[in-house]
Amino acid sequence: MGVELELGVLIIIMSLGTSFFAVFEVETPGWRKLTKWLIVHGGTVGLFFAVGHWALLFPLAAGALGTTVHFTWCRKHDIHPLRATPRRRYYDLRGWQWQE
Repeated sequence: MGVELELGVLIIIMSLGTSFFAVFEVETPGWRKLTKWLIVHGGTVGLFFAVGHWALLFPLAAGALGTTVHFTWCRKHDIHPLRATPRRRYYDLRGWQWQE
């Protein structure tokens, strides 16, 4: 099997990620979201040609690192890590405009 496995895993990760976590990124500019996915997809496919299927460790390790940083940041700022509540505080910390 070629790069199809990596592409399939990336599609699953992207589908689940955007389905479940898009609500927390409503004010994030589109270029930032696109850049993130280009890095993840480009890095994984590029690594595939260098190290084969071991490239799947890249998105998994990035996700684990991101989750660790996220939970640490949320705990430090008294934000619930799964619900982003209190929402107003979350918006303030992200630098977003709160809509009343």
